[in-house]
Amino acid sequence: MARDPGGGDRFVISDTALRLKSIDYRRHILELIKEAKGGHTGGSLSCVDILNVLYNGVMNVRPENFASPDRDRYVQSKGHSVEALYVVLADRGFFPRAELATVSKYRSHFVGHPTRKVPGIEHNTGALGHGLSFGVGQALAGKINQRPYRVYVLVGDGELAEGSNWEASLSAAHYALDNLVVIVDRNRLQITGPTEQVHPLEPLEDKLRAFGYAVRTVDGNDVSALRTILGQVPFVTGKPNLVLACTTKGKGISFMENVTGWHHRVPNEDEFAQAMRELDAAEENLKRES
Repeated sequence: MARDPGGGDRFVISDTALRLKSIDYRRHILELIKEAKGGHTGGSLSCVDILNVLYNGVMNVRPENFASPDRDRYVQSKGHSVEALYVVLADRGFFPRAELATVSKYRSHFVGHPTRKVPGIEHNTGALGHGLSFGVGQALAGKINQRPYRVYVLVGDGELAEGSNWEASLSAAHYALDNLVVIVDRNRLQITGPTEQVHPLEPLEDKLRAFGYAVRTVDGNDVSALRTILGQVPFVTGKPNLVLACTTKGKGISFMENVTGWHHRVPNEDEFAQAMRELDAAEENLKRES
């Protein structure tokens, strides 16, 4: 069983509550992107369930302990999907949700990629391939200093074309960083098309194991399955952990799912209205079933 966000030994939120949060997060992601007139819609929707589970059911990090050397660390290496991170951090109380109205506005700290000027963000990211190296360094420091924290790094599958990820992985295995948890958002699409056409990755799980990871594959849009898998960390003592999270780009909005064009696109008024209707219906169905 994983530690809860308050640092205890139990989960404090039900699976149904997590699913409802994911629906709400998707609403706010789309509202944010529409208001900002820009953003990475598809990738934010594919990874938001992962962030939901991490911040609400796994990690020991919150505004009150963010200065503690023992807090868990989260690094979003696929920084272009920052809208999902902003929405989750606001919900967790790192800053007022009203501040998200300034995203991409003049002099706002809420820009199109993570920056440490925003409360709750560990590291500036956006130049793909850098976040994992930083996460490996933090995990190594934790081992050297005998700290109990874990480091969680979210990497995009298109980002794996960057060689620095594989160099960092070699170091993670060499130093037996079982306090490192790498999560690959395997939505199989990047800005120019399917990953297997642009820069093939398969057999990806075999490659990751060969680089020294203890690998687990999971439906990355299933909050219950995610929480179960992340609660099993460390998978193997002395090996870095890797969760291959199979997701759907644009998840939750029918006309956005698995469509390359929604990598970076703003919904128009009709599309936004349809998306809200779909999310409202999903919420009503979930409440009816629970």
